[in-house]
Amino acid sequence: MLQHKKALITGGNSGIGYATAKELIALGATVMITGRRKTAVEQASVETGALPFVADQANLDDTDRLYQAVEQQLGKLDILFINAGITGMRAPIESVTEASFDQVMNINFKGAYFTLSRFIPLLNDGASVVILSSIVAAMHQPLSSVYQASKAALNSIARTAAAELAPRKIRVNMISPGPTRTEVLSKSGEDPQTVQTMFNQLAATIPLKRTGTPEEVAKLVAYLCGTPAAFITGSEFIIDGGMTL
Repeated sequence: MLQHKKALITGGNSGIGYATAKELIALGATVMITGRRKTAVEQASVETGALPFVADQANLDDTDRLYQAVEQQLGKLDILFINAGITGMRAPIESVTEASFDQVMNINFKGAYFTLSRFIPLLNDGASVVILSSIVAAMHQPLSSVYQASKAALNSIARTAAAELAPRKIRVNMISPGPTRTEVLSKSGEDPQTVQTMFNQLAATIPLKRTGTPEEVAKLVAYLCGTPAAFITGSEFIIDGGMTL
């Protein structure tokens, strides 16, 4: 249980972040969620009971404002779930534009990096940091070079942070889901029928013959933030139905 724990979840207005907010609150935590879309953040706040804050993880000024809000409303943090991310447009390396590259890297890597960097002073000793990565960090699928690179970079930073923060008993772990039914593909610009087809095709390649759910990832986040996981740090947890076997 997570009574009296205080948590921050970036990208908490939908998908895995939303499910995690619900899970942590059900276990007794006080949670603040962020997102770029004001209406979505406020609606998620009403539905989950989380505190809302509109912020773009790619914008460091927003991150500084978020720091001030967390300090004022929550004080110190026991849980930091760096979850916000995008897949970007699918394209071969030769066709990737600088703008597309920057968009993905600014949110997935730079934004995540400086969220961690800024919030380390607000973490209680013994806190838990969970970073949402992806199985693509160790894959080399065509048309996804920037997204894959952004997640590989995150994994490297997470392990370094685990080593740096160990003296304070702050644990840093990564969760790498396989295909999970969230809005992320829809946000990449694909139409609903194409998204459905992609998920169906993905499910067929997974040994368990289905895609994951945000709720399954949320329960793993909650476990890593609890006392039973007190001896786990610098680890990556694959949750992909056997896709990478």
